Parts: sequence; structure tokens; C-alpha cells
Amino acid sequence: MPQDSARIPILHARRIIVKVGSAVLAPGGELSQDAVDGLADQIAKQKRKGRQIALVSSGAVASGFRQLGLETPPKSIRLKQAAAAIGQQRLMAAWAQGFAKSRNQVAQVLLTAEDFDHRSRFLNARHTLETLLEHGVVPVINENDSVSFDEIKLGDNDRLSALAASMLRADLLVMLSSAPGLLAGRQVVPVVENLRSAREHVRPDKSGVGTGGMTTKLDAAEVALRVGIPAVIAPGNLDGVLGRLLEGESVGTLFQGRKRGSEDSPDARRRWLGLSARPRGAILVDAGAAAALQRRGASLLSPGIVSVEGDFERGAIIEIRHERSCIARGLTAYSAAEIDKFRGRKAGEIGKLLGYVLSDEVVHRDDLLLTEDGA
Repeated sequence: MPQDSARIPILHARRIIVKVGSAVLAPGGELSQDAVDGLADQIAKQKRKGRQIALVSSGAVASGFRQLGLETPPKSIRLKQAAAAIGQQRLMAAWAQGFAKSRNQVAQVLLTAEDFDHRSRFLNARHTLETLLEHGVVPVINENDSVSFDEIKLGDNDRLSALAASMLRADLLVMLSSAPGLLAGRQVVPVVENLRSAREHVRPDKSGVGTGGMTTKLDAAEVALRVGIPAVIAPGNLDGVLGRLLEGESVGTLFQGRKRGSEDSPDARRRWLGLSARPRGAILVDAGAAAALQRRGASLLSPGIVSVEGDFERGAIIEIRHERSCIARGLTAYSAAEIDKFRGRKAGEIGKLLGYVLSDEVVHRDDLLLTEDGA
């Protein structure tokens, strides 16, 4: 089987997140046990080779909405929640049946954005998932759609797969889709090095039963690349797709990540900062502050702050922006109201303006992660 030299690092991937779209598992809104069985068999083969694989499985809403008497996937939040409640147990039963043939156990893990927002919950979720993997169990991860509200939105499981990959410090993210990969015209782009240029090829469409499209998959790839994890978009219905791409064959589209061990590879705390699903606000900085953050690895100080957006408290995760770009995320030592009182002033004046000093740094460099725009 021919190998693509750009894909050689994939050969060494040990811990892998596999995201499977609704269009692959439940074409037309009917959960396909044959599709589930085929993917379970492929994953079992990779596990026998010593790989750890966690699944992010779409298909709960798609496999449940017909039980509500609906002809098409629901649009309202209430119907989506009801369909997910019905479909999730059907989905898990199908995965359990599929993996039973290879004597593999599965575990259901339902997550929400709050599991990534709060560090203690983030660590608890990671420890649970790592324990399952270490004991040979296949975690089947999904959004907790039946109780969440604002999390049921376009592309939720694409993003969830990237967040799970980073949470578990995976070696590779694989998104199995109805699409053959990223297309330029009618040709699949085999390797992407620049995400911005890749977005020029994207059309705003999606499958009939899924919630995502190619745009959300590029967004997920961007999240993974931010923490050095390569990502692949590949056709989920291709025979033996998982084994073929893990053996280095040029299947689908590879988004190349940073090399592990490089100086810009983020540590665990910064990795979490980059994962927070919902920043609470933003600090806008001038060109000098932006350069200090991007080029010198400096902390954010008060003189470079132009303005503040949002109403956030101390310790909140915020975005740091310059002009129209988000250049970093970080933990703020001061609230929005406090920062607004001393923005643009010297650090030595903070005490005079507030009556107290919590820190000379508004965002310390140890609590800051450059984003794709700022890297």
C-alpha cells in the first residue's frame, strides 16, 4: 500500500480520537448497525496493534427523531433534546453490540462545555477517560444534548472531538465524514499546511442528518493544531478507511500539527486555557503589547490595554485581541471593571487608582496561550 511521506508521523500515533458523523452512522436518519459494526471492527483491529482509541459519536438526534413521528431532523431545541434522549440509548446499544463481537467493552461519556470551562471538571473528565483507555475500554463520547441548551448548535461534535483530543493529549484526531476530505474543485487536497487558505475551498453546506459541515471540521482542525495535534478528515464509508490512513496511505485530508517536544508546544495549563469553550470577555491591546506577547513571550501589562469588552470577574478566561484578530487567551488577574479604571496607565499607578494591587501583570505569561492568529 503506497505511503505519503507527509503522513509518516501518523504511523506512530498511539492515542487517537475518532469522530464519526451522523451521515456515516445514520444515513437518512436510520441508525445503520452495519455501519456501526464495520467501524467497531476497524477500531478493534487497531486496538490489537496497541493503539488506544476514543470515539466521539454523532447520531443520537439522527437516530431518535423518527421515534417522535418526525419525517426530517428537528430544528427546535426542545425537539432536538427529546430526539437525543431517545436516540442516545439506541446509539450506545448499537456500539455495544458492534464491539461485543471483538469482546471489547464500551463506556458512555457525556460532556458539555462546562466540563471544559472549569479546570477541576476538566481534570476529572480527563482522568475518567484515561482510566477507561488504560483498561482497554472504548469511551464513546457525545455532547449531553438531552439536557444542554446552547451547546446544541452547528458543529458541536466536530468541536467536541478536537476538545477531547486535546484533553486526552492525543496523537491524532480523525474525523470520519460523508465527505472524501477537503475539496479543491473536484480533487481532494491531500495535505493542508495553511488553514486560512484551506477555508477558501469551503462551501457552506452540510449533510441532511448531521449538524456540521466542512467549516466546522476546519474549526475543529484549528483547535487541534493549536495544541500540536494533527487532524485528518476522511470518508467514513470507505472500506477499511481507519487502517488505511493509519498505515500512511493518502486517504482524505491531513492537517499537519506542530512537532511534539518543540518549544512552543503548550503545557497542561496552557492547553486548558486554549480549550475553554466560552471566553467571558476580551481585552483589546495596542501594537506594542501585541508584539511583546507574540514575539517576546511577555505578560500583558496595563499600559498596552486599549479597551475592555464584556463584564468578567477576576480569574476569568478572556481573549486578548489586537485590531480584528484574537492573538491569545488567558486568565485575567483583574475584573473588567478594575481593568477599565487603569487601562493604558503604568503598572505602578494601579495601586493609586484601585487602592490595592493584586498583580503587576493583568495576564501573566504562565496563564496565557497564543492562538492560531497570534502564533
